Amino acid sequence: METGNIGFMLLATSLVMLMTPGLAFFYGGLVTKRNILAIMIQSFVSLGITTILWFAFGYSLCFSGDGAIIGNLDKAFDSIYSGNGKIPEYLFFAYQMMFAIITPALITGAFTNRVSFKAYLIFLVFWQVLVYYPFVHMVWGGGLLAQWGVLDFAGGIVVHATAGFAALASVFYVGKRRDKDSTPNSVPLVAIGTGLLWFGWYGFNPGSTLSGVSTDIARVAVTTTLAGAAGAVSAMFLSWIWFKKPDASMTMNGVLAGLVAITAPCAVVSPGAAVVIGLIAGALVVLSVEFIDKVLKIDDPVGAVSVHMVNGVFGTLAVGIWGNVDGVAMGVLHGGGWYQLGVQALGVLTVGVWAGVMSLLLFLAIKAVVGLRVSGKEELMGLDITEHKAEAYSGFQIFSNM
Repeated sequence: METGNIGFMLLATSLVMLMTPGLAFFYGGLVTKRNILAIMIQSFVSLGITTILWFAFGYSLCFSGDGAIIGNLDKAFDSIYSGNGKIPEYLFFAYQMMFAIITPALITGAFTNRVSFKAYLIFLVFWQVLVYYPFVHMVWGGGLLAQWGVLDFAGGIVVHATAGFAALASVFYVGKRRDKDSTPNSVPLVAIGTGLLWFGWYGFNPGSTLSGVSTDIARVAVTTTLAGAAGAVSAMFLSWIWFKKPDASMTMNGVLAGLVAITAPCAVVSPGAAVVIGLIAGALVVLSVEFIDKVLKIDDPVGAVSVHMVNGVFGTLAVGIWGNVDGVAMGVLHGGGWYQLGVQALGVLTVGVWAGVMSLLLFLAIKAVVGLRVSGKEELMGLDITEHKAEAYSGFQIFSNM
């Protein structure tokens, strides 16, 4: 095995790990001062619980066996023994574990301020078993979607669409915040989180080549950068037109929208196509946030549905629209026909039904067994105090808004 591959993948693993604290900063800045710790710990606790689940049986269910939907337990509890010829399997285990850690944390912004910590912990465990692990196996473990020909290079379906459809189920079922008009407590925190997430995306996308010497890395790094930048520009100018100001939070959501949209097609599209994908993604996030809030009248405080579901779906379909690599045209705009786009759409339909319905059923079950939403009084007081007995900022008058 090439030492360069191993070193690169250790770096990529570290970068993806950093995305989870980055997400904590991003969401922590968007919520109110009464809920900063509550949303941040939901990200950090996944670093602990998901790691143990992945070691115990998660990795095995994703990457062993030849089942159509889920793997088996051949690699449970440290039964990791081989590599892929490029990197040791232990390193592949660790790299994929970082994806598993951040994916359920993406959902938390949609139901922030409203769901109890114990309910979230139950959701964290069972959602991975019922939704995340099956889709990893179906797409990357040789399962059903891979057999159909669905292409998802770095997580458009597996990470973003699964989390996005779960976020959509949560905002429908959990309901609106009582203090819906609350504003972000710290845009600088959002900016720090955005920077860390963008930085980590260079482990997320280029790392998915699983090789430090692959020529694909250059293409993936460039398309990732261009899409994120184009998403920022598009969201900034559209928000400027729409809201009469260049909205900072919307611009940063545009960055993430572009990065999410390029995640699935980053290895199979040209730099020019990546710019177009990013521009569309930035516009989509602005339009989607407004549509969800003003037309559907549902409460998604951080735009999780718009960033991850809408642009996860768009990016997955982009493979069948702009896909064209090494002379092999798969996208309709390159003369590749409609087959790949149809396959990608079938993958989107599958994840929408499965992740959405399964997440909704899980919320129903949690509510019936232990309860889901905190009381009105607890919500107005803030989950930092009522759930964790602490304040993010010492001396903040937690009861002043009651």
